[in-house]
Amino acid sequence: MMSRSLVNRTLPALPIILMMAASLSSCSAEAPAAPADPVTVLTMRVAPTEVTAADELPGRVVAFRTAEIRPQVGGIVQRRLFEQGAAVRAGQMLFQISPAPFRADADTAQATVQKAGAAYARARAQADRLKPLVAADAISRQSYDDAVAAREQAAAELAEARANLRRRRIDLGFSRVTAPITGRIGPANVTEGALVTAADATPLATIQQIDRVYVDVRQPAERYAELRAQGAAAGPVEIFSASGRSHPVQGHILFSGIAVDPGTGDALVRVEVPNPGERLLPGMFVRARLPRARMPAALTVPQQAVTRAGDGSPQVSVVGGQDRVHIRRVTLGPLVGGRYVIQSGLRAGETVIVEGQDRVQSGTPVNQRPWHGGAAG
Repeated sequence: MMSRSLVNRTLPALPIILMMAASLSSCSAEAPAAPADPVTVLTMRVAPTEVTAADELPGRVVAFRTAEIRPQVGGIVQRRLFEQGAAVRAGQMLFQISPAPFRADADTAQATVQKAGAAYARARAQADRLKPLVAADAISRQSYDDAVAAREQAAAELAEARANLRRRRIDLGFSRVTAPITGRIGPANVTEGALVTAADATPLATIQQIDRVYVDVRQPAERYAELRAQGAAAGPVEIFSASGRSHPVQGHILFSGIAVDPGTGDALVRVEVPNPGERLLPGMFVRARLPRARMPAALTVPQQAVTRAGDGSPQVSVVGGQDRVHIRRVTLGPLVGGRYVIQSGLRAGETVIVEGQDRVQSGTPVNQRPWHGGAAG
């Protein structure tokens, strides 16, 4: 009796419960999805511009001219006449080698010239006196020929004595060691009182001209051929120090390399660079930005505008109609000044997302704001 009464009280409530469940189900099916809010992104419009691609390669600074100061005569060094590390000019006296032996040799040679000159004058006078006598048959022809031969021999001895005098004077001049070029001189390798000879392996000092320098860069032979093909059209070369600081003056390519290293396949490219303030020193390692190709109408986007798909291929986010995003695969060219050259996959006039593409997907509505990190294109 009790169980039948409980069932009777429960059955009238069952239809009400079923009607409420059906009502709730109907309401949830008819409720529309809430629209997604636009994502604010920074965009830029792509426009063609002139771009010059370049390769940034390591290089080594070489002095424009180097002169090793070596003695051309032997002797005792009497004086050193320069400050080590100072700038010197061409013709400036650097060392004085004891001149006394060379001055004595020059005086001896001068006396020999005078002696030979007197002998020549006597022989010439003798030949002149015998000339009319041989014409008058007063003397034999043989006597006159001997006098002429003696005159010619005296003339030759005089010429030899004069040449020896010039040589002795040159040696005397070599006792004054002078600078052959203008530049900066390094440390002296000898001191006063040292005995030096012309056969010494160690130079007295070294002068390097560094108001202009060379930067030797090794580049793949293929790129080197492109540079040669451009010739005068090749742009200036920027030089950067090891710390990344730009050299204030740009250089130009000389194309001095004529051989390819068989081990690396690289060719030497020599760059001449003005060096005001002597910021670049011989032996210093720098980086040179060599021009490679000139593109008069290239499409470029900032480096951060390019993302990578799951397979690693590059892509950009393009804003199309109704401000919705479209993911576009692209082909990248060289990276120039922090901007990628787009070779294919993008057209001039299209708008790409520079910042904020990590928060959008294909079809996402966006709220565009202009990107001011650089000039468009």
